[in-house]
Amino acid sequence: MSRQPEVLWAQRSDKVHLTISLPDAKDVSVKCEKHGFFSFSATSSQGESFNFCLELFGALLPEACRTKTGLRNIICIIQKEEKGWWKRLLKSEEKPAPYLKVDWNRWCDEDEESAEMGFDGRSAWYEDGDGESSDDEGMLYLPDLEKARGK
Repeated sequence: MSRQPEVLWAQRSDKVHLTISLPDAKDVSVKCEKHGFFSFSATSSQGESFNFCLELFGALLPEACRTKTGLRNIICIIQKEEKGWWKRLLKSEEKPAPYLKVDWNRWCDEDEESAEMGFDGRSAWYEDGDGESSDDEGMLYLPDLEKARGK
């Protein structure tokens, strides 16, 4: 029998971030399709099977979608085909499944998006050199203010 892990989501005008809570996941498989279909499957360290499929609100750029498997969770950065804010995560207007929750630690309103850029032009939502989120989930990248001021 398959189960669904807890999934936290947040969006920006150009992408959607999914954090899938599944410690020590194995055999992780993520698929993004152009028409907004997203599927996930993995096995827990105890051998339990987890999977889910979502029909997202808008179209995607599958070649630009990235996934990073960490010790505690899997982070998926899903690139939107068209820049803009979605009214909701899913295409369906029905109430989402209970395992889907808003990631309030990463949430940003439309008018706050430009404010998340740091002094050095990097996103305050820290990404490492590979362009993927760091393992410090929920931590913001805050540059050294003394260096930013030139002191």
